Amino acid sequence: MSALDGQIAVITGGNSGIGKETAAELAGMGARVIIAARNATKAAAAMEEIKRRAPAATVEHLPLDLASFASVRAFADTFSSRFDHLDVLVNNAGASLAKRTVTEDGHETQFQVNHLSHYLLTRLLHDQLEAAPAARVINVSSTGHTFARDGLDFGDLEWERRKYRGFLVYCATKLANVLFTRELARRDEDTKLTANAVHPGWVASNFGREGDMGFFIGLAMVASRPLMISSAKGAHTSVYLASSPDVSGITGQYFYQCKVVKPSKAALDDAAAARLWDVSAQMTGLS
Repeated sequence: MSALDGQIAVITGGNSGIGKETAAELAGMGARVIIAARNATKAAAAMEEIKRRAPAATVEHLPLDLASFASVRAFADTFSSRFDHLDVLVNNAGASLAKRTVTEDGHETQFQVNHLSHYLLTRLLHDQLEAAPAARVINVSSTGHTFARDGLDFGDLEWERRKYRGFLVYCATKLANVLFTRELARRDEDTKLTANAVHPGWVASNFGREGDMGFFIGLAMVASRPLMISSAKGAHTSVYLASSPDVSGITGQYFYQCKVVKPSKAALDDAAAARLWDVSAQMTGLS
């Protein structure tokens, strides 16, 4: 019997990079994996690869565009109509942009894709998570959160008043991931649901190499690629948190290389975590 037999796992961005590696590993452990991704072609290719690697794998794709709250709600509705519980939710997908753009919902794209939509998705699937014997939520953050040294600017969360610096915006959203994780864990401390954040490491993915973060950062990412780890190694901590009995009951922590590490001072601000939760609820139309 495999470690995750009978369990259901949702992985956002599970069609490429560390998301695909996470999907492959969990499927190989017996989980029924749902790849939540916008690009159906990439999702189909990922599923083919996963089934080649693990012929007994059960994996499927459900469309999810994190730049659209309507898409997030549609995904949650479809999932909830088909499944009565959810054992593992890996909020993995993310965006990195050099220039400010706005989604169809009117929010700055990085803030919505990296934080708001994952917040909304987790809230909408909360009943299914609570229905599982011991659900685990894993939010993929980054050591980049430490660059948001002054914390979140609640007067300008969407970078309308400040000069838009794509990398710093990205770092702020990664700080939001950790704050959201800690507040979710606090709110569910009397349940069996656990929530933890992850720094996957410096991964050799497409991040910053497709012009999304600007020319100089893209050039630096390409030049430093030989020093980076593989997507498979980058997925290791997410897989560990999703499957290992060693972390049963551990919640509200920040992990790197399968160990609890201390996040930045700004990430430990309980008041900011609670405030971000409330602001996010307003922005996503939740009570």
